[in-house]
Amino acid sequence: MHAARNTSLCTKDCVCLFVCPTGATDTETGQIDFTKCLDGCRLCVDACPSHAIYLVPSVYPAPQEKSEAVRKSLFALAKSKAGQERLARSLSEASDDPIFKQLMNAVATSNRVLAEDCYREAGYILPQSEAVQLWLHNLLSEHEKDEDFPSDAVKTLLEKL
Repeated sequence: MHAARNTSLCTKDCVCLFVCPTGATDTETGQIDFTKCLDGCRLCVDACPSHAIYLVPSVYPAPQEKSEAVRKSLFALAKSKAGQERLARSLSEASDDPIFKQLMNAVATSNRVLAEDCYREAGYILPQSEAVQLWLHNLLSEHEKDEDFPSDAVKTLLEKL
């Protein structure tokens, strides 16, 4: 793990400069030199008063395989979130209250992010996954005669995978 800095949180207190044993921190540019940073040291992370420094893993674990029951549950949850997003958007459009509109737009965005996370966890957002390739092939065959369906875009996407 190596340190990274969120420059929008950094208050330039520069405590990280004094505790870093290798001089990897640079407050002028806001960057932390990964080549100098000691793996898992975290002295700068613990010393930062603004909590702007965090650790980034060098290696991420392989994703776990999901059972069919888990995938079905994720799809059901994603479908529910998509419905909640549509409801929040329609409530936002129907209201004249700017505060309520802002709240409903935030709820809609939150539900979209959650739905995307569910699809990603089920393995259907990553275009290189086998499930997505199969889904795209099925879409092409289902909408073979549908002139409004963007068949060329799907074919181009499949060629690039």
